Parts: sequence; structure tokens; C-alpha cells
Amino acid sequence: INAEYGDNKKFLVRKLLKRKMIKAILIVNNHGKPRLTKFYDIAGDEAKQQEVIREIFKLLTKRGEHMCNFLEGDRQWGKDTKIIYRQYATLFFVFWVDSSESELGILDLIQVFVETLDNCFENVCELDIIFNMDKVHYILDEIVMGGMVLETDMPSILKAYNEQAEIVKSENRLQAGIDLSLIHI
Repeated sequence: INAEYGDNKKFLVRKLLKRKMIKAILIVNNHGKPRLTKFYDIAGDEAKQQEVIREIFKLLTKRGEHMCNFLEGDRQWGKDTKIIYRQYATLFFVFWVDSSESELGILDLIQVFVETLDNCFENVCELDIIFNMDKVHYILDEIVMGGMVLETDMPSILKAYNEQAEIVKSENRLQAGIDLSLIHI
């Protein structure tokens, strides 16, 4: 790298580190209400996030059932990006990714995410996502962190989720035990 790029080495490393493969993950219902949003690229700009969600939803609802699940980026969200989505019942699972990502790989990742949610919530539905947002985010964080895919093996994801659920249960029991001991004093 030194011979080829010289002084530009630090610039190239910084540029590569800034690049996120997954820019956002969204779950939107068929009325356009976002049920989960996780932005990795425009994390602080809420107005931009809302605009992107609206534009993506408009595009998705215009597409027929038999059209492919990929959209090439445009000036709205970047020419070197793609929207890859799947619709399950009333929910759209949407990944906004850079152009280097494999469409089929992301579709598989969506499938892993949905199947993991199904295993955790027994046939996941929109209400499960609404009322268990912390658990859904935990599962998603086991799969994707900072725009990079961490895990695709569903048994590993479920194991981590179940371990976390046990920790929460034991903390709740401990907290209940402490509260009861204060009552007896």
C-alpha cells in the first residue's frame, strides 16, 4: 500500500472505515408506520431519516407483487446504494445497503432475522415488534452492528437471545427479592 498510495494511505484507511455496508434497517407496516428503524449512516439527522422512510415506502407500495425485491439507489438516498426488501403479511422488512452488497445475501439475512423473530415470539406479528422493541433491537444487534453483519447462524443468535433473557429473568427475581426484603423490615 505504501508504494502504491504513499501519503494517501491514511486517507484511504479513513475512507474505508467510514463506509458502512448496511446504511439502515427498517420495518414498516403497510400503512407506512415505521415499527423499527435502525440507521447506521445518517444516525443523527432525524429529518433526513423521516424523508428516507417516506420515500422508500412510496416506492415499495407502487411495486407489484411479482416484481423483484431490489431497488437501485437514486439521488434521494445515493446512487451507490440499493434498497432490498421482503414483505411478510403486513410488514415490509427493508435494508438500505451500499452497492457492493449481494442482493441474495441481504434477502437471506432478512430471512434469518424474520425466522429468529418467529422463534422468539412464536409467529411474530406487528404487535410483538411494538411491545417488545427492546428484544427486537437485541436480536437485530446480534445480527448487525454498526452497519456490518456479525452473525447469520440462527442457532447462535437464539442462544445469545436466550442467555440474555435468562440474565434479565434472574435480575428481575433478584430485584423482586430485594424489594420483598425491604417490605419485611
